[in-house]
Amino acid sequence: MGKNSKNGANLGFENKLWEMADKMRGHMDASEYKHVVLGLIFLKYISDAFKAKYDDLAERQESDYTDPEDKDEYAAANIFWVPPVARWEKLQAGARQPSIGKLIDDAMIAIEKENPSLKSVLPKNYSRPALDKHRLGELIDIIGNIGLGDDHSRSKDILGRVYEYFLGRFAAAEGKGGGEFYTPQCVVKLLVNMIEPYKGRVYDPCCGSGGMFVQSERFVEQHGGRLGDIAIYGQESNPTTWKLARMNLAIRGIDADLGGQQADSFHSDLHKDLKADYILANPPFNMSDWGGQRLKEDARWKFGTPPANNANYAWIQHFIHHLSPHGIAGFVMANGSMSTSTSSEGDIRKNIIEADFIDCMIAMPSQLFYTTQIPVCLWFVTRSKKQDKKRGHRDRTGRTLFIDARKMGKLIDRVHRELTDEDIDQIAEVYHNWRNIDGKHQDKPGWWKSATLDEIKSHQYVLTPGRYVGAEEIEDDGIAFEEKMTELSATLYEQFKESDELEARIKKNLEMLGFGE
Repeated sequence: MGKNSKNGANLGFENKLWEMADKMRGHMDASEYKHVVLGLIFLKYISDAFKAKYDDLAERQESDYTDPEDKDEYAAANIFWVPPVARWEKLQAGARQPSIGKLIDDAMIAIEKENPSLKSVLPKNYSRPALDKHRLGELIDIIGNIGLGDDHSRSKDILGRVYEYFLGRFAAAEGKGGGEFYTPQCVVKLLVNMIEPYKGRVYDPCCGSGGMFVQSERFVEQHGGRLGDIAIYGQESNPTTWKLARMNLAIRGIDADLGGQQADSFHSDLHKDLKADYILANPPFNMSDWGGQRLKEDARWKFGTPPANNANYAWIQHFIHHLSPHGIAGFVMANGSMSTSTSSEGDIRKNIIEADFIDCMIAMPSQLFYTTQIPVCLWFVTRSKKQDKKRGHRDRTGRTLFIDARKMGKLIDRVHRELTDEDIDQIAEVYHNWRNIDGKHQDKPGWWKSATLDEIKSHQYVLTPGRYVGAEEIEDDGIAFEEKMTELSATLYEQFKESDELEARIKKNLEMLGFGE
């Protein structure tokens, strides 16, 4: 089995599985096929989790008087109850039957009926005539082999990885539309490593397929915490993406409040009174149809009314509105947000800066997103920069850290770039050394700089890191200029000589061929 490489790309079994599954797409586009595949992976996941518990109960049946068909046993273990009609072995047995589409729909309906938390979440249109039933049967065979044997507990972890990997591949296959549900893993990881959500309330009002939450829980577990140390709140306006998120979190065993249905965070804020300790988000860039003209007097616009034709500064103020007094928000924005003076945006940015809410700005490398070539940046906003010994933070009043990471990352194919784990660790370390009481910060020209509010004012409140970090220092190699110039001149004359010799040979060859002057 192939392992995830450090930068999140994968050339192991997930990629082979994708290639096999993608061959079966037929005439469906990626956005439609996505739900077919991810629905089946989810079905396999809950069936495997159920089977592992079922086998355990069956093994202990005589000694502990357990009943593998007792639904309460599964509820107590936080495992979805899978009725007989929906168990994977039944679907696998019917994979080559023309009725396989109806079998899957019946399974999805039965699972939703038995598990209220999955109500209206699962796809239930596998019996539609347009879906090739022969290909569907082949897809079931492929997904049926993900478990790699009878180790169902291991199968659950693998299925979680496959689900996450497929989300990324679908984002790439869908192109522009894919950005509505997927943020590149390296970007999510950097956001999480920067703000370090150990304990408290985590919020994403445009949560897509839930990647911010998955990475946050992973961070907590990697640092000795437990699932449940953070309370998760989210919202998503796209109904099918909302379902993807619910399935993604269910696969991870993550309990989250995403509201009872999809909803627009601007016009139907499902968590109106929430003050979050951590906000992580990748809102749609430069959204022009957000209905701003209907929200002119909204209580969230503390720093100015955002323009009706661009939601960037509506999102920024929405995040700030939902921050707790010591909370921190990390979010992705189009680069234009750092310097725009269009309509009221320049004034809003000035007011946020004057309130001393901007903690850190990061200029990101190009080509990180599958879905857009718009260059992006990361904003980190906090309500309090005062010393906080409880959290280990030094006093940063009147200062903002600027990091220019545009030269970081590496190409994973001709058009896509990823930050490596080493890049992510370095950027986060620079921020933590600057922010934390025990950190030792030193500006590095060309890369990062701690700037004062007066410096930001002198740049007309533009937040582009390149304005502040300056030019990179060039190390002196210790060779005297005269010596270096003599050596370079000798090399150049040697190259002139070789050029003359090459020119003479070419002329001679042309003469031999009858093309001389």
